[in-house]
Amino acid sequence: MDTQALPPIDITDIVQLQKKTALAWRSSSVAERVERLKILNDWISRNQSAIRQALWDDFKKPIAETDLSEIFPVTSEINHAKKYLKSWMKPSKASMPMPMFGTSSYVQYEPKGCALIISPWNYPFNLAIGPLVSAISAGCPAVLKPSELTPKTSALVAQMVKELFKPEEVTVCLGGVEVSQELLSLPFDHIFFTGSTKIGKIVMEKASKNLTPVTLELGGKSPTIVTKSADIADAAKKIAFGKFVNLGQTCIAPDYILVHQSKKDQLVAELILAIKDMYDPSFLGIAKSKDLARIIDVRHFDRILNCLQDATEKGAKTDFGGGNDRRELFIEPTILSGITEEMDISHEEIFGPLLPILTYESIQEAIDYINQKPKPLALYVFDSSDETDLILKNTSSGNAVINDCVLHFLHNNLPFGGVGNSGIGKSHGYHGFLAFSNEKGVLRQRVGFNNVTLLRPPYGLKAKKIIESLIKWF
Repeated sequence: MDTQALPPIDITDIVQLQKKTALAWRSSSVAERVERLKILNDWISRNQSAIRQALWDDFKKPIAETDLSEIFPVTSEINHAKKYLKSWMKPSKASMPMPMFGTSSYVQYEPKGCALIISPWNYPFNLAIGPLVSAISAGCPAVLKPSELTPKTSALVAQMVKELFKPEEVTVCLGGVEVSQELLSLPFDHIFFTGSTKIGKIVMEKASKNLTPVTLELGGKSPTIVTKSADIADAAKKIAFGKFVNLGQTCIAPDYILVHQSKKDQLVAELILAIKDMYDPSFLGIAKSKDLARIIDVRHFDRILNCLQDATEKGAKTDFGGGNDRRELFIEPTILSGITEEMDISHEEIFGPLLPILTYESIQEAIDYINQKPKPLALYVFDSSDETDLILKNTSSGNAVINDCVLHFLHNNLPFGGVGNSGIGKSHGYHGFLAFSNEKGVLRQRVGFNNVTLLRPPYGLKAKKIIESLIKWF
């Protein structure tokens, strides 16, 4: 896809036009929004080969992995929205508290307005179009800013939007940091950002200048606890897939493992078997696997290798992997043990195919370790006892999964998002619809005399008695 074929865009003018569209779309019907979703879904169905090719060109993402992690989440989100949008848009009745006797009230869902969606490079189609589905469902026009690190996919997204929507409805702005900075200076009605915590803080700071609400889907070091009661072979297969899909470049990937010390050696052995079964079933070498993507660019390749080197120099043991090819931007799935807090890998989000393993003696020790660090985007627990409840009650994370990894992202009825350092706000399905909607509370009072009439000045003895009763009983 040739990015130069797209005409230059005056961002300020587009935003002003989209502000006008937002006013028109405020009263848009279910049918109108569903039609926009339908044409989006139809385009994706017709152009699956182009999507696969773009992702392969950007970082050699395997076709099956593209279908599973890029196309399916978007089409699933679209189909879910089409099915339930009517019920989402319907005003929801609010129950009447006794002090409001005689009134009626409800919550009306109105579009926030013109939205800005800034998406990352690791899932460049999914994380650009998924939020767009929520914006369209809520009745919001949008400006998309995809990542410059995946030029082929970003250009394809731009071409798709150009074919399906007018610029005043949805438009794509291509470019680097300077484009993002210009966009963030404009008065959008909502900003949806997916990316690193570091950049998320900048986005929030910029948004504050216009008092623009934000949804921030960030990252962090998502822990995995493997208890002594866990099925180790089952856990290893699931952890290996969750960690090494997209070659570890996944915000919800297991960042590190806390395993009961009695199960550590068995877990390492099973993880090695799982990696070989997935990526070297013919014994030709993992580097020859057609089912592993590549690191996105040299800067991230060097960052991950520096992290590995720092850990090794400070005493970490490589139990498996470690091989790499800078020319191919490939790093083998790597298992590390002997991790200490002095190592960079204990503090930085890895975002690559390095899997550190730590051990614990008591479950409280594992809980304390997690609580000493910023709140993660996800928590994974592999357990067949009642320790799961103890862990969930005593830790905080954006989401949690029991006896599996990363699967929650595909669950349309679950809110997806972080907490604290790992994000603000939720997305997917109804929760994505809410992210781009203003939940407007509406109260209807009867005309003439009502219960509030008795509370107006002048405040005589009767009014004071009524107020005292309100305070005491309600």
